[in-house]
Amino acid sequence: MKTTKMLVNGFLLVMLIAAFSACGSTSKQTTPGEYVDDSVITTKIKSLLAEDDFLRSFQIGVETRKGIVQLSGFVNSKQAVDKAGQIARSVKGVTSVKNDLILK
Repeated sequence: MKTTKMLVNGFLLVMLIAAFSACGSTSKQTTPGEYVDDSVITTKIKSLLAEDDFLRSFQIGVETRKGIVQLSGFVNSKQAVDKAGQIARSVKGVTSVKNDLILK
């Protein structure tokens, strides 16, 4: 009887540990707070690009994950590539910028 109770308690303890470890955040998961922060960064960059007279005519895609911004799309000059990267870097919360803009 005592052995059975110890086995059941041990099993419950293992299940509890497994449940808590499954709920933990890993480096591949984004927490809700990080998702909101990334959305705010993306929105700020998009609005700054739309306000800029030089860049507003281009369709520049902006994606953010864990503070890392990726710019994508087509522009017609190296100056546009550089300026878009500079605008993205100026936003608070951006840790790095991957500038994948392509010259047409």
